[in-house]
Amino acid sequence: MAIIHTSCVRPSTSPSPVLRIEDLSVRAAHGHGHGTGPVTVLDGIGFDVHAGETVCIVGESGSGKSVTSLSVMGLLPKGALAATAGRILVEGEDVLQARPRRLRELRATRMSMVFQEPMTALNPVQTVGEQIDEVVRLHSGLGRAARREKVLAMLDSVHLPDVRRIFDSYPHQLSGGQRQRIVIAMALILQPRLLIADEPTTALDVTTQRQILLLMRELQHKHGTAILFITHDFGVVSEIADRIVVMNRGNVVEVGSRDDILARPQAAYTRMLISSVPSLVPRAARQRGVDVVLEVAGLDKRYTEHRLFGPDRVVAAASDVNLSLAKGEILGVVGESGSGKSTVARCVVRLIEPTAGEIRLKGRDIARVRRGALRPVRKHIQIVFQDPYRSLNPRRRVGESIIEGLLNNGMARETALARARELLVLVGLPPDAMNRYPHQFSGGQRQRICIARALALEPDILVADEAVSALDVSVQAQVLTLLEEIRERTGVAVLFITHDLRVAAQICDTIVVMKKGRIVESGPAATVLTNPREAYTRELIEAAPGRDWDFQNFCTLVRSAPALAVA
Repeated sequence: MAIIHTSCVRPSTSPSPVLRIEDLSVRAAHGHGHGTGPVTVLDGIGFDVHAGETVCIVGESGSGKSVTSLSVMGLLPKGALAATAGRILVEGEDVLQARPRRLRELRATRMSMVFQEPMTALNPVQTVGEQIDEVVRLHSGLGRAARREKVLAMLDSVHLPDVRRIFDSYPHQLSGGQRQRIVIAMALILQPRLLIADEPTTALDVTTQRQILLLMRELQHKHGTAILFITHDFGVVSEIADRIVVMNRGNVVEVGSRDDILARPQAAYTRMLISSVPSLVPRAARQRGVDVVLEVAGLDKRYTEHRLFGPDRVVAAASDVNLSLAKGEILGVVGESGSGKSTVARCVVRLIEPTAGEIRLKGRDIARVRRGALRPVRKHIQIVFQDPYRSLNPRRRVGESIIEGLLNNGMARETALARARELLVLVGLPPDAMNRYPHQFSGGQRQRICIARALALEPDILVADEAVSALDVSVQAQVLTLLEEIRERTGVAVLFITHDLRVAAQICDTIVVMKKGRIVESGPAATVLTNPREAYTRELIEAAPGRDWDFQNFCTLVRSAPALAVA
């Protein structure tokens, strides 16, 4: 096991960077309102990325991070966004002046991109092997057999098991981490000089995330690839960055080395971002309430996979799960992808049917309540999902979405509208937001609307299923503060599902750790996170990115540079 510190892979001393962005400006073709002119999305930005260097772009949603990456790849949506000034030089060639045919040649051979969600980046009706083979076929003169061997070798280099089976698999047959490895293999198979990674680890649990970061560092070390890494996760930044570019509203606010930006930030905006990163040190414990509102006992959820050939396969998504939740308590459920966290949450809310066990809501077992009789139960338990945009009907004003549950439970419309206005104020939005549509809000504001909708029926339990994982750090901090304020005001109990141990440390009173459908450890948050009993829990904590940094105080807790171990 070799250890590669982030300082070991240094940028080239050559004066010619792999990527140079000079005075780049991008404008939207139309304004956001009637009578408005073009809106400036990027305003004269510039920075370099050298061979073997990782440059991280950080900033809030809307800062211009992704527009920068799409500009480099020549993927700005036509008719919506256009570069109006500046140059983007990839090994000296200006991609803004390249014709479409030349751009297609540059992609994959000189520059490539890894997107955030591999499931949407891959064709669901083609095997992953065929999709990687297509890249080689279009950009090389290799025959079919030679291409297959090249693809299999690349799959092996990204540490996928049983590569011949993987080659013939469809995207839905692979885990999230495996799909992301496929996308990385596709991006790197022709050894481009520049790799752009746009939030490639945001939706992954800490152990899978660490594996992907290790893989990217290993491949960079082998090939000297320049990496432009876009993320809002400062833990990841602290692990992989050589230099950091801070962006805000289309401008570059600050550029510097990792240590300069994270430990000695100069701009007020940068200090605000970094101080918003939750700490891994658990907050002070609260006294647990005596009124238990939820008891889960012996909960099982099994799926039967019917096979065309061979016997059916039974998958245990949750096995013998036991937990209890008191009034005003925030209980966190953590674990890797596939550990059963969301399965438990959906069983508790009765969005899926448990196979066995009891779910006692204020003493009443709701596990066997027929679906047609669930409406009275729904008043007492509500859920907030990860993606607020998909949770809201884009054709309905948000006020109508908030009052839907109230109207279904017999409340008069005018009373429901008044209640909705109160809820919007409670979550920090103006009452007149009721008349706007979901697309007119930011991601953080949409999540606030989803929380308001969930609170409309005054539930005893609020289930938050990865409710802040897709938000940037400043908005995440606001939503976490909001949940804490709501808990204090209303006494609602919160079942908080997350793969982010930093978030769990700051908001949860109790933590339950799950692995392969079973609870392996549970207890007060401070005990589980600072003195874990189980090796699996220790592995999760060790895998948390940036664990050696104290972001709140702009310093490192361990003075040595963080290291990534490469097999």
